[in-house]
Amino acid sequence: MSLLIVSLDNTVLNVALPAMGRDLHAGTSGLQWTIDAYTLVLASLLMFAGSTADRIGRRKVFLTGLVVFSLGSLLCSLAPDLELLVAARMVQAVGGSMLNPVAMSIITNTFTDPRERARAIGAWGAVVGISMAAGPLIGGLLVESVGWRSIFWVNLPVGLAALLLTLRHVPESRAPKARRPDPVGQLLVIVLFGCLTYAIIEAPEAGPGTSLPFAAVALAALLGLLYHEPRRDEPLIDLRFFRSAPFSGATVIAVSAFAALGGFLFLSTLYLQNVRGLDALHAGLWMLPMALPTFLCAPLSGRLVGSRGPRVPLLVAGLAMTASGVLFAAFDAETSDTTMFLGYALFGIGFGFVNAPITNTAVSGMPRAQAGVAAAVASTSRQLGQTLGVAVVGAVLAAGIGASAYRETFVAAAVPGWWILAGCGALVLVVGLVSSGPWARGTAERAAERLASPEIREHAGLSA
Repeated sequence: MSLLIVSLDNTVLNVALPAMGRDLHAGTSGLQWTIDAYTLVLASLLMFAGSTADRIGRRKVFLTGLVVFSLGSLLCSLAPDLELLVAARMVQAVGGSMLNPVAMSIITNTFTDPRERARAIGAWGAVVGISMAAGPLIGGLLVESVGWRSIFWVNLPVGLAALLLTLRHVPESRAPKARRPDPVGQLLVIVLFGCLTYAIIEAPEAGPGTSLPFAAVALAALLGLLYHEPRRDEPLIDLRFFRSAPFSGATVIAVSAFAALGGFLFLSTLYLQNVRGLDALHAGLWMLPMALPTFLCAPLSGRLVGSRGPRVPLLVAGLAMTASGVLFAAFDAETSDTTMFLGYALFGIGFGFVNAPITNTAVSGMPRAQAGVAAAVASTSRQLGQTLGVAVVGAVLAAGIGASAYRETFVAAAVPGWWILAGCGALVLVVGLVSSGPWARGTAERAAERLASPEIREHAGLSA
């Protein structure tokens, strides 16, 4: 249920963007912030929420997340202007950061039998596919029949039901030895993500005089992280992870794939409603050629990863996403129903195949004690990717349209954005091939040996 409301929130919101823009008098950058304020805070706090739950109790943090997320949803539905809506989205994200990674920890600690655990994680993960398929339709129906504010009401009964069920059925659990907090690392991550996103989104309107100082602060925060993290015994992000090619590859693939998703949904929604003039419901129906293949291909990708490894799913994902981007960028696929349907279907196939290999590749060869942290970095990379996708593609679109007539210039202005999405698909393809071969597995084994504690090394028979 927690995954359902968090996943639905993303897909439902995109369909409501044009109606929100009209009602709150928001331009392209304002609409970008309604998405990125959420994904940005979520990306910044995921690892902190996971380590806090390990330390003070997963059930306790999960319950707090449900309450905060539901409260944020209520505030979103009542927001009188864009600024307060963005602030309420940030409250939602604080709650959301306590849900998905903590839910995964609860599942892995409740289901100790490997076969039962796999089935539980499979059922949990299938909800993402359901939300991808149902979200645009639910969003379209609600926006057309009640108004855009109603999309946030859905979270309230589901959040309340999840809260009551958690109180009744979920046992409390903690990590045997939780990591200590890293407040400096956490602050540097927030500054890095926040300043980078602000610099990209505001560049077309505010100009380089405003955006460049924020870009400089983001660079300083990155350098600060690279200096600070290796000097801590228990860092927020252990930079030694990146010596594993599969882990580094999974991070790049997650950022690329989810940047493509964020940009794809943003461009498609604005085109369907603001250029074609479709209402929210019919725009939601047009999302089904993308959503259904995602729903159908995700479990197939999971089985392929289990039987043949991540390389084949990543190859299919990279090819399909690249082909979709090229179709829109080079052939204006959106101007014909047939080519638009094909472009949406190709993107759905690609995105359906990419998700399962990301976590699998991230934790490939890692010591079991480090697998949770590795998976958390992969989750953070997904959110960061979606943030950057909306920021970059939205900024390119805003710069291309400028003060021109919106409908007449949209298709031409969107072309660089579609090329960016094609580039993201190509990156998934190339990095997927490089990070899933024998050489990459060797780097993962060497990284795991360095990461293993003396006790684990001794148990595994590895030389110190």
